[in-house]
Amino acid sequence: AALPWVFIPLLLGAAACTLGLAPRAPASSTAAPLGSLPAALRDGDFARLLGVFAVNGIAAAVPSATVLFYVADVLRAAELAGLFLALYFLAAACSLPLWVAVAARLGKLRAWLAGMALALVVFAWAGLLGAGDTWAYGLICVLSGFALGADLALPPSLLADLLARPVEARDAPRATSGAAFGWWNFVTKANLALAAGLALPLLAVFGYSPGSREADAVAALATVYALVPLALKLAAMALLWAWRRR
Repeated sequence: AALPWVFIPLLLGAAACTLGLAPRAPASSTAAPLGSLPAALRDGDFARLLGVFAVNGIAAAVPSATVLFYVADVLRAAELAGLFLALYFLAAACSLPLWVAVAARLGKLRAWLAGMALALVVFAWAGLLGAGDTWAYGLICVLSGFALGADLALPPSLLADLLARPVEARDAPRATSGAAFGWWNFVTKANLALAAGLALPLLAVFGYSPGSREADAVAALATVYALVPLALKLAAMALLWAWRRR
């Protein structure tokens, strides 16, 4: 019930800052045609990076769709769910300067791979926890939050670098900035829906329903929460490694 009283003022304040402080866009005599959207996907480099971003995003969104079930029925600590989420997002925010420094030293692509590797180790550990392992899960939230920082900071920066690359073959399809960021934001939102559409039916197939405490149902929940993101992260890492020479 308190959500609208917090959300609406924040939304209006953010809108006021955007309208008052953002630089004005240059005037344009022609609007970008809708045909630029399919044309962007014919840019092979952009399409490959977008694919990596999509697979990695679904991997990150699957735990988001199942975390409250995991905390309540695997850890049996539903009262700590808010604390765990706060640790996760606070760690992500604090990690952003670290990932900028790592990217400056190793390169953005390798830094993103390092973030994926950290998430891989963390979620493999999450699959081994059980009732009462709250301290271990708190540490997992901090470490996975650090990994999230790489997902927040580095992919958009790689996209910006890609769009700013020099034109080498003028006949090759090139994604325009507007179309590329349009697809990017579409995939960002679609990942959440795809993750829920993947994780929740899987839980039902394996016999889990919220509140279940049977061993098989809880094991199925832990598997979907931890191992499905692990498999998707491995796929995203393989795609990113294959794309690195581009």
